[in-house]
Amino acid sequence: MRTLFADKCAGCHGDRMQGGRAGSLLDDTWMYGGSDDKVLESIREGRADAGMPSFKASLSDVEARGLLLLIRTNATQAKGRPATLATPVMDGVVKTAKQTFRIETLTEAVETPWGLAFLPDGRLLITERPGRLRILDKGKLSEPVAGIPAVWTRQDGGLFDVEVHPKYAQNGWIYLAYAEPRETNRSMTTIIRGRIKDNRWVDQEYIYRAPDELFTQINFHYGLRFIFDREGHLFYSLGDHGKPESAQDLSQPTGKIHRVNDDGTIPKDNPFVSRAAALGSIWSYGHRNPEGFSFAPNGTLWATEHGPSGGDEVNIIQKGRNYGWPVISWGLMDSGLPTETTAKPGMEQPVAHWEPSPGIAPVLFYNGSKYPAWKGNVLLGFMGHEELRRLTVNGTRVGKQEVLFKGLGRVRDFVLGPDGLLYAALANPGPQLSSTTQGRVVRLVPVQ
Repeated sequence: MRTLFADKCAGCHGDRMQGGRAGSLLDDTWMYGGSDDKVLESIREGRADAGMPSFKASLSDVEARGLLLLIRTNATQAKGRPATLATPVMDGVVKTAKQTFRIETLTEAVETPWGLAFLPDGRLLITERPGRLRILDKGKLSEPVAGIPAVWTRQDGGLFDVEVHPKYAQNGWIYLAYAEPRETNRSMTTIIRGRIKDNRWVDQEYIYRAPDELFTQINFHYGLRFIFDREGHLFYSLGDHGKPESAQDLSQPTGKIHRVNDDGTIPKDNPFVSRAAALGSIWSYGHRNPEGFSFAPNGTLWATEHGPSGGDEVNIIQKGRNYGWPVISWGLMDSGLPTETTAKPGMEQPVAHWEPSPGIAPVLFYNGSKYPAWKGNVLLGFMGHEELRRLTVNGTRVGKQEVLFKGLGRVRDFVLGPDGLLYAALANPGPQLSSTTQGRVVRLVPVQ
């Protein structure tokens, strides 16, 4: 795609897009409109009054869309990543359009926090990607829980999400997901449940453990996010683990969202239970790497998904549906080109997508009372852009978006506490996206 840009665009816009005789493509200033449709119209039809030729005859629709995505990605990179701990200041007051709140730091003694989950008594479970599970109790952080299995921490691998059984008070079950190591530098996502007694992990059971042949030396797109529905089914996501074609293969677990009973057995009403060679746990397929779940008030499941460059999505997950990866996508593939089309019959469209990719992760429908002006809105956490963002929604339509804070670190997870307040796991950006870095857990306290 860069070669194509050099051939078609660099003569007027500069080889770094920073402005030849026709001006910069990085400053977000557009003579003919800066929406996707307007930029594509300029590429295809040209702008005769500005001396820009039409490229309709020499560029396919796929190539034109690829140029658009390249421009968007480079524009974001040109602006630079926000400085860690930039304004608003940690532990400071933040005023937004609808709600003023104070950011309170609860602990900074964690490394790359990945998942958060509250126990009924108000203690907060925190997973650290290097392989530690800790408990935050009234401001005091425990020593790592002993007995957690060995965790593979190379690249994207590590200890992932944590979830508490809806009937924890009766059974004490806690669920964990992690990259399990095997010999010859192989790994795969594994799900377990167990209990904590005297700060030790006990009574462990496997909920999902892949056969040995699925363990691979590829170290990215593990998933894994959990959520329980009202009936006690456990939903979990598995990324494509670097094998995009597996997302369309119903005999493979990767690139899917799964639904199981709390003990890992398969519900009889799952969509592919009766299909030969299909895995009965699959609820939906055609996913690249979902890393956020939230149920809307009407019971629909919303999921965030890491797409390729320019292809992060929010989807409404429906039983048995195909979400298209890697056949359709809004992003640039590893080849540097987009997919042939962004839509195809029988494949679902996202309710929202972002270009370039912000590194979307947690999602939460807010319907509480502590932040009354946010009621009915969706909160999204971005890792790459280091943002907490608020979206208005009307049914399946996303409306206005507002950045609530930016530059405080990569937003990996957030949950509502028993006090009704929002708690977030943040991690400092490192030299690489998968770097292990200092993190913190913060709380958003409303200010009247």
